[in-house]
Amino acid sequence: MKFHSVLFSALVGCAALLSGAVQAQATRPAATTGKFAQVSPVTIPTAPAGRTPAEQAQPGQVQPGQVQPGQVQPVAPGTLPAPRLPRLTLNPAIQEVQKIEYLGNGHIEVAGAVLTLMPGDYARARALAGYVARRVLAAREQLDEVDISVYDKGSYAGFGGPLPLLTASVPRDRLDDFLEWSAGKGSYERAWISTMPGAAPTRVPDRVRELTVNFLGNLADKAADAVHHTTAKVLGGVQGGLLYHGSARSALSALTFDDAPHPMYEPLVLDILRRENVHATFFVIGRNARAYPYFVKDMVDQGHEVGNHTYHHVRLPPLPIADAVQELMTASQVIQGITGKPVRYFRPPGGDYTPATLRAAESLGLTTVFWTDDPGDFQNPGVRVLIERYTRTLRRGGIVLLHDNAPEMLQVLPTLLRLAQAHRIELDTVSELVGQPEAGKPGGDRPVIVSANLTRRTVRPSPRLVPVEVTLP
Repeated sequence: MKFHSVLFSALVGCAALLSGAVQAQATRPAATTGKFAQVSPVTIPTAPAGRTPAEQAQPGQVQPGQVQPGQVQPVAPGTLPAPRLPRLTLNPAIQEVQKIEYLGNGHIEVAGAVLTLMPGDYARARALAGYVARRVLAAREQLDEVDISVYDKGSYAGFGGPLPLLTASVPRDRLDDFLEWSAGKGSYERAWISTMPGAAPTRVPDRVRELTVNFLGNLADKAADAVHHTTAKVLGGVQGGLLYHGSARSALSALTFDDAPHPMYEPLVLDILRRENVHATFFVIGRNARAYPYFVKDMVDQGHEVGNHTYHHVRLPPLPIADAVQELMTASQVIQGITGKPVRYFRPPGGDYTPATLRAAESLGLTTVFWTDDPGDFQNPGVRVLIERYTRTLRRGGIVLLHDNAPEMLQVLPTLLRLAQAHRIELDTVSELVGQPEAGKPGGDRPVIVSANLTRRTVRPSPRLVPVEVTLP
């Protein structure tokens, strides 16, 4: 009786709050449609004579800098510049190398190299990648891995622009295998080659980060959503196709990472989780997964779960429902094509959702997942602030939101994991939180399979990114 009274009181409170609310309707531009690129990797073709990669783009594709519905690029209040990553300089220099950054997590160190090529040099991509990998690993003996990304020079626009021509993950102890493959001999499973070099993305990725959960709808829709939200607070678990948090009676909380995978960062994050014997759910961007499929395979092989974060990382509410469905469906197809497992969970970029996008997710078998603990690692607030924010909202049945490519997150991740232990909270996947574990997940006494057999050695952490330890309560 007491439980029902609490639930009834909470629902009455929600109804009262909503009845006095004034709904603000935002004017949203009409959306355009476009085709999605094929996802099957084969060899790099040479651009037809007289045509640039931009001219080969499919109809409906946007050009760099063109803003599409669903794309807004706010900077969250309090966001500080990201710490500058150390760079490696090769001597003699290689003119195709744009930059080489490196980063450590206190145990291993990984470099990320960006190369660019003109269309007439596409045929050199493999050989050049092998040469650069060998030079980078020789230049810094502390490195355990180098991740290579080769782009078209004319259309290169950073990580969110057109996809690379070629990517590869090269652990030091796999260098000989990679060099054979780069010379045209044998196979190498930790490489990917584009079928559409230089093609612009169908939609420009949205740089918005998840700050708050934002339900967009009329008053009746908001009332129904408030009921689901309040019921979830009392009961926990999935309510109306939504997961706000799990049961507070459980000692579990879900650990989640958004925007994965990223070269250089992913091996470091996965290494920390492996050492701490913690599993997580990675909400991956479809186009990132397409270009770096071996990192997604690493996630699954190590017992992690992979969820959907749309194909282009765009906010769905401004899009026509058909386009929203396509964003979700294409991302799920790419992910399932890599993992061999159906995708079960979806996190909306920016935390924005509507009744229509919720139904679209449900129609594809996706549960929409939110969060309770977001320390704002992408804001670069400083490691102490991250720890304080995380500790303040850490709770049983909660859902922790982090980003795989936040340098300060890497510094404090071991501490965050141990703080959960100190609070007697076990961090695990979303499926474990809701009591529906994936079949075949490594755990317990079973060994965890690691795809990339990195050489483990203690290295000096990168400048300005020293791992932080705090005294646990």
